[in-house]
Amino acid sequence: MKKLINSKRVEFLQSLEDFRGYSELTIKSYDEAITEALRYVEIIEEDTHTTINLMPYRIKISQLNPKTISKKLSAIRTFVKYLNDNKIKIYLKADESVKVAKTLPKPISHKHILEALEHAEFYERFVVTMLYSLGLRISELASLKLSDISDEWIRVLGKGNKHRDVPLLRTTRELIDEYLSNNCPKIFLFEANDERLSENSLRYTVNKVFKRVGLKVTPHQLRHSYATALLNSSAPIADVSELLGHSSMATTQIYTKLGSALKQQNYNKAHPLCGDEQ
Repeated sequence: MKKLINSKRVEFLQSLEDFRGYSELTIKSYDEAITEALRYVEIIEEDTHTTINLMPYRIKISQLNPKTISKKLSAIRTFVKYLNDNKIKIYLKADESVKVAKTLPKPISHKHILEALEHAEFYERFVVTMLYSLGLRISELASLKLSDISDEWIRVLGKGNKHRDVPLLRTTRELIDEYLSNNCPKIFLFEANDERLSENSLRYTVNKVFKRVGLKVTPHQLRHSYATALLNSSAPIADVSELLGHSSMATTQIYTKLGSALKQQNYNKAHPLCGDEQ
């Protein structure tokens, strides 16, 4: 079984590049984490599935900082999900999450988004605009139904099966109308062969659009850009939290920390005395 799992590792790493658009450095970190883990984990073959016990590996890396441990375990979970998706039934044991301090989100500037859209085909521009103008998660965009769309609002099914209503810009509504006039989806906004289009397909479209202008951008960064733009324009944080579908306003407050960090950077660049301290 270990040989089979190891052989699938190469296919998995290739999928990170082809479908998720991950950078070479990120793929290398995934490879290192999985290769290292396979040397230490306990693999137990059972009748209906295989169990991978992470405890020996977790003991091995226990002296690392929590953020590094979290990244390594995340890489392994993603790999195991890939194996399960490919009919290799794997259960993880000792897979408890490691809590780490939240890092600041990394939004893409409005300028760079516009630059990328200038080089995009209509369908690509439509996908990016839906994410950026509505602040959607990629899973929410993939599951968006035609019945969820009205002239001025979109009803979004978010985490925990909670619905929220997001206002629809007139320009975005016009793009939707143009898209629908050239396509004939039946249930979901994005379909292929009469089935819902996969999240990976939409993610690949976003990666491709920004790659043309030399940027590595994920769909979630467009959501960060949406939130940051609203808060920078003095939108109430309670409203932004509701629009994003956050269960707690504390999650939204990380964007206010980002604003403070950017202000500090701009201050350091602009104030004449700061140059003396650098």
